[in-house]
Amino acid sequence: MLKAEWLKIFNTRKMLISVIAILFIPVLYSGMFLWAFWDPYANLNSMPVAILNEDTGATMEGEQLALGDEVTKKLIDSEQFHFIEVDANKADEQLKNQEYYILIKIPENFSQHATTLLDENPEKLTIEYIPNEGYNFLGAQIGDTAMERVKSEVNTQVSKTYAEKLFTSITELGDGVIEAADGAGKIDDGAQKVTDGAEELHGYLEQLAASSIELSDGSNTLQDGMQSAAIGSSQLLDGIKQLQNGTSPLMDGANAASEGSKQLQQGVTDYTNGVAQLSEGQKSVTAGGQELATNLQLLANGTENMDDKIASLAEGSEGVTSGIEQLTTALQPVLANLPEANKQELLQTLAQIQAGSSQVSNGLGQLKEGTVDIDDNIAALSQGAINLTEGHLQVSLGIEQLMNNSNALVSGVTKLADGNAKLASGLQQLASGADSAVAGANDLTSGISQLVDGTNQISDGTTLLSEKTGELAEGSTLLVDGSKELANGTSTLSGKLSEASGNVDINVSDDNYDMMAAPVEVEKTSVNHVPNYGTGFAPYFISLGLFVGALVVSIVFPLVEPAIRPTSGFKWFISKVSVLAVIGIIQAVITAIVVIGALGLEVNNLPLFMGTSILTSFTFLALIQLLVSVLGDPGRFIAILILILQLTTSAGTFPLELVPSQLHIFNAFLPMTFSVQAFKAAISTGDTSFLIYNWSILGIYAVACLAISLGYFTLLVKKRYSRQANVEQQA
Repeated sequence: MLKAEWLKIFNTRKMLISVIAILFIPVLYSGMFLWAFWDPYANLNSMPVAILNEDTGATMEGEQLALGDEVTKKLIDSEQFHFIEVDANKADEQLKNQEYYILIKIPENFSQHATTLLDENPEKLTIEYIPNEGYNFLGAQIGDTAMERVKSEVNTQVSKTYAEKLFTSITELGDGVIEAADGAGKIDDGAQKVTDGAEELHGYLEQLAASSIELSDGSNTLQDGMQSAAIGSSQLLDGIKQLQNGTSPLMDGANAASEGSKQLQQGVTDYTNGVAQLSEGQKSVTAGGQELATNLQLLANGTENMDDKIASLAEGSEGVTSGIEQLTTALQPVLANLPEANKQELLQTLAQIQAGSSQVSNGLGQLKEGTVDIDDNIAALSQGAINLTEGHLQVSLGIEQLMNNSNALVSGVTKLADGNAKLASGLQQLASGADSAVAGANDLTSGISQLVDGTNQISDGTTLLSEKTGELAEGSTLLVDGSKELANGTSTLSGKLSEASGNVDINVSDDNYDMMAAPVEVEKTSVNHVPNYGTGFAPYFISLGLFVGALVVSIVFPLVEPAIRPTSGFKWFISKVSVLAVIGIIQAVITAIVVIGALGLEVNNLPLFMGTSILTSFTFLALIQLLVSVLGDPGRFIAILILILQLTTSAGTFPLELVPSQLHIFNAFLPMTFSVQAFKAAISTGDTSFLIYNWSILGIYAVACLAISLGYFTLLVKKRYSRQANVEQQA
């Protein structure tokens, strides 16, 4: 049967030609696909892409920027696609007429937006990408990849432009840092002087604080003295008023005594008779005169040089006022460095002290005017009282003599009249002086009251001055510490700027600009490198071609009909399998020779690749033989369904994970999955263990299909030809 099967093929020209033709089906199928898609990206320079450059350019820091022209030139020079510059009026129409696959539009504000990088609201550069996806979807997808390269190129160009500006700015910054270092050195010198000045100011303020304490103590003492003076002036005013009240009756009595002495002179007789009574009265007058003289003497002693002392006090008060003014003037430089609140408070205090001192000076001036010659008047009054006393003594002697001698009495009366006249005149002066003393005492009391108020204000002001100068001294300590920290900081700043100024000398070139524009470079290191699309798709297309070749064999070669009457199922099976095996081997060898020799497929292991091709071809033939032998034409339909499922689930093109999950189950059961994986191992990875695993799965498929087919042929012989043989034997 084996010989008959082969003779039938060679003797039947039509069948022989058909068998020879089907030998080339796998290579035509897989070879044409691989040839067409071997390396499509190598021909991208033939794919027409339109460029519409509407960029009007821009000015950046005085330099003209035309990024649109630069991008257009770089794209055309790259020859990545067949780039063609087009006119704005015809670009859209030509794209719709399928003259170009893609239209790239560069807008008129392209360069202008590039200048806004450092603005508050920068504008991104936009390139309009318009693919005609209906014309060719894959062409549009390829354009997407190309646009990423265009985007990268534009980003690089813009970054390079700004890198140039950046390095220029850094150079200018270096010059500025050098100048800043020089300035920082001067600041450091000034800070040292500030520190020295702050320390001196601290010393002066400590002295001022100590002096203000002494001034406060002195003002307290002055306040106590002024209060005592006020009390004394009040007592002096009361005594002088009493003196004023006593001089009026005394003066009236002196006048009456004068009139009486005249009457006594005229009526000495009557006088003589009353001389005894006069002697007694005269004794009382003499005693009162002595007492008056004594009191006036005490008053004279108490008021001696009173006007000179008050004048000295007034001059001292003026000196205090002048000193306070000098103190205010001397504190002006200090006040300028104080905080505004402390400065105003201290100025207010000094003004209060100055006002109080002025009031004291004015009061002492008035007191001085009121007490002019008061001591001289009181001394004169005392002297008059003394004279009065002496006169009374003389009167007493005269009365005694009058009592003894009328002539002496007349003479004494005459002297008495003269004395009384002098007494009246002195008493008149005493009254006038007493009035002046009262007025001066009133002025003295008023002035001393004002002086007391002023000293109170001086005391309060000096106390506040003492407190504030103490705070000022404490603040100056902080100022000294802060100025030292300032000096240290400026010294550090100067050193760091000087150090930095030596590190800003940057020499840049185009390589530096390129580095700034595109600092990252991707290095691709492939594992199991696949050089092109053809190599990557070869496992898929070869498997597909061998399956289609096996399917076509079932159409040309009768898989069941025997060349002669079969005598056994096994011989019948062997006769058919032998032909299929030879056809499968020849198909596999032709396919391998063409894809390796003609297309240039590079395989990792040629013997393993050849073995995989033969095993795959034979497995597919065994599967289709089983389906067609058992089911006939429905078996071919099932084979076509299997082919369709294998095309989508074998992971020969896209990874299995990108295929809908509902189809994943077919991947694990259909033979093309394992043929594709075996071809990948033989062509690219060289993973022998993985290859053997897939061979074993394909072998199981082949053996299982062959075993079932053998069983079918055995059953068919028994069912069809054994009955016929029995009929012939019976005949």
